[in-house]
Amino acid sequence: MKDERTHPVRAGGRTVEIQRPDKVLFPDDGISKADLAEYYRAVAPHMLPHLRGRPLMLERHPDGVGGPRFVQKNTPESYPDWVRRVEVAKEGGTVVHTVCDNTATLMHLVDQACITFHRWQSRAGRLERPDRLVFDLDPSGDTADDFETVRRAARQLGELLDDLRLNSVLMTTGSRGLHVIVPLSGDTDFDGARSFAQEVAETLARRDPDHLTTAVRKQARGDRLYLDVQRNGYAQTAVTPYSVRARAGAPVATPISWDQLDDPRTGPRRWTVTDALEQARTDPWGDALGGRRALGPAGRRLAALR
Repeated sequence: MKDERTHPVRAGGRTVEIQRPDKVLFPDDGISKADLAEYYRAVAPHMLPHLRGRPLMLERHPDGVGGPRFVQKNTPESYPDWVRRVEVAKEGGTVVHTVCDNTATLMHLVDQACITFHRWQSRAGRLERPDRLVFDLDPSGDTADDFETVRRAARQLGELLDDLRLNSVLMTTGSRGLHVIVPLSGDTDFDGARSFAQEVAETLARRDPDHLTTAVRKQARGDRLYLDVQRNGYAQTAVTPYSVRARAGAPVATPISWDQLDDPRTGPRRWTVTDALEQARTDPWGDALGGRRALGPAGRRLAALR
């Protein structure tokens, strides 16, 4: 006899049971676990290329976004054996991270009330060699004027990266700001990548000190936008494209084109589970992530500019 408390989802060659599918995870919006599973299953073809092979940090909300939040790095032994794992070194030991390579794993994690997926900037097999740089443009506030500062900073950063002959793409975070992501060839370790990102941020802040800062301490920033490069360290994570954020409205971290940056409708929470799939189908990044560059030549160009 079928258990009405479960909802079977076909994912590739597997059927994954969503437990308590009617459990409301976003009470202000009436979005249930089944609704979340439906979104992630639909967006999986666009999301999985950004997940495959990468250790994950999982943000779980078993009682919905109003309840306790659990940040999970270590993979529970109870997970099915077909869920891929990767053991990575940490100070004093190791952590066995979950890796999401397929839709079935994605559905299993949604069943665990994972709302948001945060990924490493490197992949299993080359854990010490990041293939992404992430610049987090984090405004001091959450108003329309604050996002105008984000827009301006993104344009300035994009122009500087162009001067360094590095490709870059944009993503709304689903929170307050934008991520600017640079594909890398993987020739540099994490220390080198973060050092380069810091130099880029400092160069940008010196050009516009009234609006931009690299100050880590919030008290030192004032109302300036923080150019955050901390996500480029070993074992640091950034939100994965097409991840839902645990906020009212179920906003989604959504890739956008550089042209969309100028659209007045674009904001950090512009897309939600109701329309992010439509945006994904436009393929806003195209083949930009395929243009991976080494940081050596870019570092020399940056030194010349400085």
